[in-house]
Amino acid sequence: MHIRIGTRSSRLAVWQAEHIQTLLQQGGLSSELVLIETKGDLVLDRSLAKIGSKGVFTQELEDQLRDGSIDIAVHSAKDLPSSLPADLTIIAFTEREQANDVLVSRNKSLSLSSGQPFRIGTSSTRRVALLKHYCPHLTTVEMRGNLQTRIRKLDEGQCDALLLAYAGVHRMGYDDLIAEQLPITEFIPAVGQGTIAIEAATALDPLVSEAITQRIDHAPTAACLRAERAFLARLEGGCSIPSFALAHWTSDQTISLTGGLVSLDGSQLLRETFTSSPVEASALGHSLAEAILERGGDVILQQIRQQL
Repeated sequence: MHIRIGTRSSRLAVWQAEHIQTLLQQGGLSSELVLIETKGDLVLDRSLAKIGSKGVFTQELEDQLRDGSIDIAVHSAKDLPSSLPADLTIIAFTEREQANDVLVSRNKSLSLSSGQPFRIGTSSTRRVALLKHYCPHLTTVEMRGNLQTRIRKLDEGQCDALLLAYAGVHRMGYDDLIAEQLPITEFIPAVGQGTIAIEAATALDPLVSEAITQRIDHAPTAACLRAERAFLARLEGGCSIPSFALAHWTSDQTISLTGGLVSLDGSQLLRETFTSSPVEASALGHSLAEAILERGGDVILQQIRQQL
């Protein structure tokens, strides 16, 4: 059994695909990487919200899943739209890496809590909105591109620090640039942050699909992602919506999900925490989203969509 793995061509994306390749090899399956450029990789002069965030890093890979050019596509789970077309499905999630955001800078004295004003580069509407809520003294700078491009822009002086996911920084070996780990109690990450998702066409041979799932899927992480993605799907959110959600297993083997929504200007932040059994993970996410919407999240979402 030989698996063709579709991936974006950035260093981080290739690292993730090679990680999947290793897991398959350990399970006795051979594979090859197929590098694919996406709109999100090519259009760097506009924000994700401006170019249409839905599928901006996935569409080209999904096209090749459909025509059979590749068997699976490897994605950062946070890049996947909350709802997939009927002919595509997620067949595995890897075990989750540390999920929090980190402040990256050559200046290790920088801290969000210092009260010192400085410029932070980010392309995430969630991070911008949370910074406006918790750290209104800071200035954000639109910062697109892969990790190496952003660090180059940092070194060129376009900003004083970057706000990034720990997982990508760690995987690329830039731990020495981490000035601060952001508290996960306040800066709750995007849905899926820290884990890798494997997408396939529903037309893929069931034996092939099952073989891949057995070798890659981390069931506890997958249950958490079902809850998080159900939350995002109910909000009908994508990369341009400043929502957040993180699920984890509790000591009594239930899943606790904390999620919410923040207005673009940071003035309003809604957050709830719900808990349920893992078999009800999707219902958990849906229920939490309903609670956020009922508390005024529907109005915030309407305002956000009018501004984007």
